[in-house]
Amino acid sequence: MGLPFFDSAIGQKRDQIMAVDLGSRTTKAVHVSRRGQGFALGGYTLLDAPIYEKSLSLDLLGEHLKAINQLLRSRTRHVCLTVGANDAQVRHADLPRLAAKDLRQVLKLNSKSYLQQDLPGHVFDCHISAPVGQGKPNNKPPATSSVIKQKVLVAAARKQLVEDFAQAAKAAGLVADSVIPALVAPVNTFEMAMPGLVEKGTVALVDLGFKSSSICLLQAGELILSRVVAIGGDRMTSDLAENLGISYAEAEGIKIGMPQEVQTQLETLLLPLGRELRASIDFFEHQQDQAVTQAFFTGGPAQSEFILQTLQREMMVDCQLLKPTAFLQMELPLQQTVEIEQIAPQLTVALGAALSVL
Repeated sequence: MGLPFFDSAIGQKRDQIMAVDLGSRTTKAVHVSRRGQGFALGGYTLLDAPIYEKSLSLDLLGEHLKAINQLLRSRTRHVCLTVGANDAQVRHADLPRLAAKDLRQVLKLNSKSYLQQDLPGHVFDCHISAPVGQGKPNNKPPATSSVIKQKVLVAAARKQLVEDFAQAAKAAGLVADSVIPALVAPVNTFEMAMPGLVEKGTVALVDLGFKSSSICLLQAGELILSRVVAIGGDRMTSDLAENLGISYAEAEGIKIGMPQEVQTQLETLLLPLGRELRASIDFFEHQQDQAVTQAFFTGGPAQSEFILQTLQREMMVDCQLLKPTAFLQMELPLQQTVEIEQIAPQLTVALGAALSVL
């Protein structure tokens, strides 16, 4: 699933790519290469995100990408960047049965008709699913004037933002191959990491981010429903620090390690997130008449067994930590080889971005 926003990236595949997940607090980057029918992880890096007041300037982003490239020692100039949930819209729409390149133009000219919202100055991309009603019985005779529709996953982002990303990459000595929504990237990683569930399972994929969390509901490998919840690791840590009268850094340290004495406080903070995630599952099950059997989690907080257990009780489905590097060959420096198991959950989005290009 690509949704790369660039016309030049449609259908284009590379042998290697650097992918950068521009997080609110930490930027995660990976270098991934093709190896026969599989893929290899050649390196990764985590770097504090730039500090800025209102918006990230082109110059600041360019310097940040340059620093990432130096740390990663990437062997390619081509880079894929992610757009966060606050800067990209992802939704389903019923659109005419046209090719993706034509649908992009249709949405550009008339987004309100199909997305119920005017989006001037935006760029669009589409992932075509299946024709509306495919596989479902329909006893009504078709109207002669009816237009055959297809279910399409649509992504939209401000054109200026996408162009700024491309210019910042150029300033860093890189070439922006694609810019994709961070929301869909974990789906790509999940498809490779858990191939046995992709074709037949109905699962929830939850990414616990810094400012927000996202849930994607997948049925037979197709993204059916997605939602962003404004509760993330930052809120958990801030509330924990306030409740315990400790510093933010101390709260961040114990959130994952989970000493016994803070479990009650953290459980209280996790319940609202669990309820929101459960509400999304309920909506999906009502619409699709299909039960969600498992939920897979990614992101830094997902490494806490206590967090997963607490959310499992609230969501009432089996919750597991996704191992996003399970399908990769490891071609890492020695130190990174030792650390990769601990770091891996934070790389899910960056890996999914890389896979959209490879």
